[in-house]
Amino acid sequence: MTSSLRFIAVDLGGTQIRAARYTADGVQEARVAMSTGAQDGIDAVLRRLRSAIQQVWAFEGQVAAIGVGAPGPIDFKHGVVRFAPNLPGWFNVPLRDKLLENFSIPIFVGNDADLAALAEHRFGAGQGVSDMIYMTISTGIGGGFIFNNRLYTGGGGLGGEVGHMAMDINGPACRCGNIGCLETLASGTAIARRARARVQGGEPSMLADMLEGDSEITAKEVSEVAQAGDALARDVFAEAGMYIGAAIVSLMYMLNPTMFVLGGSVTKAGDLLFDPIRKTINVRAPEVYRDYTRIVPAKLGGDVGLWGALALCLMELDV
Repeated sequence: MTSSLRFIAVDLGGTQIRAARYTADGVQEARVAMSTGAQDGIDAVLRRLRSAIQQVWAFEGQVAAIGVGAPGPIDFKHGVVRFAPNLPGWFNVPLRDKLLENFSIPIFVGNDADLAALAEHRFGAGQGVSDMIYMTISTGIGGGFIFNNRLYTGGGGLGGEVGHMAMDINGPACRCGNIGCLETLASGTAIARRARARVQGGEPSMLADMLEGDSEITAKEVSEVAQAGDALARDVFAEAGMYIGAAIVSLMYMLNPTMFVLGGSVTKAGDLLFDPIRKTINVRAPEVYRDYTRIVPAKLGGDVGLWGALALCLMELDV
């Protein structure tokens, strides 16, 4: 029965909308991508979203459900986008209800990091693990919790925001309104900001030439010079890894998951990031926690959002 079902997965991002049609076992049968055009307003984005869904719908069998991943805090239970930093004007947008006006099948909406957690659990590094935490370390830091093989989002559907754990009460201000969030200390944006400040403060680094004039640097460039042996860049990554490791230790104590899966663009730095994470855990976490918990890189690549939207449908329908 389930082999005949099809699911539509949608990844709504700040710059691109992607949609795909999948079988229940994850075979992708159709795919489309288009510009989000967020600057054109909510209605224009919704029109493109509907168009993307319709383009991959072309199938004679039954489409069982639509799953949508979107950025920012999501009211998971009601399918409402509370606000989306990369989508201007998106405050309390009832995305699920808007789509139900056109598609009369079950529609599920989730935060993109939550759905990445589901994707890694169902199809990636977390297969076979009933309790895991996913962290995505990129421009910002997000996360998702899987407990008893289900996505946990909290009472209001807004849980799992590991990037906004307060790690330094005297730290930098975060865009969320808090102070010293993990995101302000260990994200790709934070890595680039800290490296830039140290170079501009007079410390020697290969990054100095990149910062001449009004040039900017990214975490990718910091990683590249760190791989080439730049001491300042390596130190910046070590500091970011220390903060992530400390956050993981706190989550070990609170939630005791079997596995942490780390994804996102910054994790492409490999051991530059993972070594200080593991070193911090070895120093701060008791052996009983270390022995119980694995820290692994994510397996799914750029399509993790689509995989996650599919996994959301499968979870909600118990497929």
